[in-house]
Amino acid sequence: MLKVSVVSPEATLFEGDATSVVAPAFDGEVGILPSHAPMITVLGQGTLRVEGATPARFAVAGGFVQVVDNNVRVVTEKASVIK
Repeated sequence: MLKVSVVSPEATLFEGDATSVVAPAFDGEVGILPSHAPMITVLGQGTLRVEGATPARFAVAGGFVQVVDNNVRVVTEKASVIK
């Protein structure tokens, strides 16, 4: 299980558990599953997908994604929830 947080300058948009995360990196999508190697990458523009018991989707632009010890932190310059 992954512990995921999605943070924008305005608010924390998501904090919870997930089975996977797909993020729009600057050079294409990156998929993150449990036990992913430590990583940090620059976010591009696109849809961030958090899958699990409470799936969520966000339109994001800019920022970064950090993965360490099954913790995924998404810090983005702009984000909005996609219903």
